[in-house]
This record gives sequence, C-alpha cells and structure tokens, in this order.
Amino acid sequence: MNKKRPVNLDISTISMPVTAIVSILHRITGIILFIGLVFLFYAFDLSLESQEGFDTVVETLQTSFLAKFIIWGVVSALMYHLVAGVKHLFMDLGHFEELESGRKAAQINLIIAAILIVVAGVWVW
Repeated sequence: MNKKRPVNLDISTISMPVTAIVSILHRITGIILFIGLVFLFYAFDLSLESQEGFDTVVETLQTSFLAKFIIWGVVSALMYHLVAGVKHLFMDLGHFEELESGRKAAQINLIIAAILIVVAGVWVW
C-alpha cells in the first residue's frame, strides 16, 4: 500500500456523487419513519380510546403547526423512501447498474421524490 497517498478528512470538501446522496437519504428517511411511528402510534392510540380522544387528535392535527409539521415530515420521508425503495428493487433486477444509468436513475429519484414531497405539503396544509 502506498503510504504517501493524499488523505482528505475535511468532509466539507468531499464531493459526493448523486448516487451516494440518494442512498444516504434512503437510510435517513428510514430512521425518520421509525421515529415518526412513535408519534403516529400515540395519536392512533389516543384516537381509539374515546370520542374525546378522537376529537382531541382531530383538533390537534387541524390547528397545531408542530403536529402538521410532524405529519408532513413522516409522509415526506415515506414518499422518498418509497421512491428510493422502488429504484433499489429495479437495481436488484439488474437495471441501472451502469455508472451513467445509475446516475440518471438517482436524479429521477430525487425529482419524483421532490414532487411527491411538495404534494404532501399541499395535502397536509
């Protein structure tokens, strides 16, 4: 091994390819979905306890900015994770494995996910 090779540990100067960004975001959205389930399960449990609990959840989701933001975040993570997961399924079937087609698929993944996230924002608000 060449011990005189350059070492760059400054993360701000490292240029990440779009395929790496898509992969990292897929993992991050999986974590967001896992954490977001805590809030969704709590709201679901509260809504099933009684009519008052249901009314509380409905009112909170209609009036609270934080509740809407959490719902939008979870739905956005779900949309991105779904689109990236479908791309990964196609890759498992042998498609988009070349450098150029993989880069193009990653760009399309980001575009479709961005459109779905905007639609989710319009739907929530």
